[in-house]
Amino acid sequence: MTAHTRRRVLTLAAGAAGLSVVRTGGAFAQAQTQVQPDAESHGMSAFGDLKYPADFKNFEYVNVDAPKGGLFSESVSRRGYNGSFLTFNSLNGYIFKGEGALGLELIHATLMARSSDEPDAMYGLAARSVRISADGLTYRFAMRPEAKFHDGSKLTAHDVAFSLNILKAKGHPIITQLLRDMVGATATDDATVEVKFVAKRGRDVPLFVASLPIFSRAYYDKKPFEESTMDAPLGCGPYKIGRLESGRYIAYDRVPDWWGADLPVSRGQYNFDTIRYEYYRDREVAFEGFTAKNYLFREEFTSRVWATRYDFPAMRDGRVKRELLDDDTPSAAQGWIINTRREKFKDPGLREALIDAFDFEWANKSLMYGAYKRTYSVFQNSPMMGEGQPSPAELALLEPFRGKVPNEVFGEPYLPPVSDGSGQDRNLLRRAGQALQKAGYTIKNGKRVSPQGVPVTIEFLLDEPTFQPHHNLYIKNLATLGIEATLRMVDAVQYRKRVDDFDFDITVHRFNFSSTPGDSLRNYFSSQTAVQKGSQNLAGIADPAIDAMIDIAIAAENRETLTTACKALDRLIRARRYWVPQWYLAAHRIAYWDTFDRPPRKPRYSLAVAETWWTDKAKAAKLERPG
Repeated sequence: MTAHTRRRVLTLAAGAAGLSVVRTGGAFAQAQTQVQPDAESHGMSAFGDLKYPADFKNFEYVNVDAPKGGLFSESVSRRGYNGSFLTFNSLNGYIFKGEGALGLELIHATLMARSSDEPDAMYGLAARSVRISADGLTYRFAMRPEAKFHDGSKLTAHDVAFSLNILKAKGHPIITQLLRDMVGATATDDATVEVKFVAKRGRDVPLFVASLPIFSRAYYDKKPFEESTMDAPLGCGPYKIGRLESGRYIAYDRVPDWWGADLPVSRGQYNFDTIRYEYYRDREVAFEGFTAKNYLFREEFTSRVWATRYDFPAMRDGRVKRELLDDDTPSAAQGWIINTRREKFKDPGLREALIDAFDFEWANKSLMYGAYKRTYSVFQNSPMMGEGQPSPAELALLEPFRGKVPNEVFGEPYLPPVSDGSGQDRNLLRRAGQALQKAGYTIKNGKRVSPQGVPVTIEFLLDEPTFQPHHNLYIKNLATLGIEATLRMVDAVQYRKRVDDFDFDITVHRFNFSSTPGDSLRNYFSSQTAVQKGSQNLAGIADPAIDAMIDIAIAAENRETLTTACKALDRLIRARRYWVPQWYLAAHRIAYWDTFDRPPRKPRYSLAVAETWWTDKAKAAKLERPG
């Protein structure tokens, strides 16, 4: 029924050990710049490649003449660090407590801004430049003198140092984990902030640092940072918090005299006067809200709706448009994540039997209109997937772990089975039963029991009804194997708490990475985060071989080495059967009321709708006229 779960996470920028040759493309194809260690640079990237030169005027994918004004609105389909898809009760989105509202990043500026047509490059925003030491362990950011907070107070290096240090000490666990390799930040004066990193730091940590929000030190001198609150914080970004109703909607109003509006990283962007996010506790209600024009833009995640429901009057008469846009980024790995912290899921044989019991082919055909492909890799739809026999370079990384990891790692990587599409493939279920029997899981009084005689039971944890048909089929097949499975539906707040506390058997989750993954890999797969509440390591992965591959990937000095390490990592994760793979779609299905205009092409690595589209006043007026 769905293309993929809305349980998106922030795609974290990859970092750099230093800048070397700056290569450019597009309109700047002939330009090349050599950046020397400790030289001032206008940008930074993982491996030193920057598309745009120091004197660039704007990103190529924007329209610098886009008019300002109008409204952009959509329903919530993603979340930040502590956010929920269904509700919000806090305007602090960077701590563990509360349910942070979507869009809070709009009110804060960052040191540098991401280029959406490059894998990981960033260019100066609040910082006009960066100077990187020869050893790559000290980054000195020079601040723009015009930067200020919304109350008119000056934004200085002291605010940056305060923000980075407080996030490292009291930020959300995902943030504190990703700042593990940051020693600290110091303002040497009002105009310069110095950030120090540990030796062998994660490659993407400096870029993550440059992407973090800048808070007012003076504001938080009077308020505890770690407080979950509905007080609107003082910001310094292109928008301010406007009207809101807790749990229902939040609007952000454009700051007309924003200090950063005419910078190269901002021109042609932030065109809407108001950006508004609508919260719905049910996808069906959310869709009806779109047909009634309660919001203007929708990314569709439900294949049944995409195939059958876009026939309402506004669609038929052209007032609503819909499109399928390519997604060139690595597709997320989505599936039922198995919590291996629980003793009953320790056996990989049991976990493989759980994979065999899910009939993807039937679900895709019968529930999802044949719209999807089976996912099987944590780096799906990218060069980082493990495929075929390991290359000599992969084997060199894996060989030290021979005998400590499944032999499968040294051959063809694991692929989930293809069923006959009947919904209950007897051959696959028979294979699953035989594997369970071989592992010591026998049938007693019609129930599957462990080698210790404990009945095997599973509770699937869910916070929205969309996935119920998929679970119903799956639960039926598990019953055929003698496994008693149930579905527990909880509200958004309880779901978030149980997942953060790892208080679940199996839940649906989706995780994805940038084209240059780095330290964020630890948050999903490392032994350290397996015990860190609030981390994305829901499966409880704690494997020395996986830890070693993560370290190698993070330390990679070029993209070839990174890709090799990720391929090896992918093989290790797939060999352990930590999740029941579901499906993916390498495209964005979008629908919108025809009030917008946009640049001729979207950037490769982002939809960038709220950032780069604008309101066409003539179209908007036409829609408002009766008849």
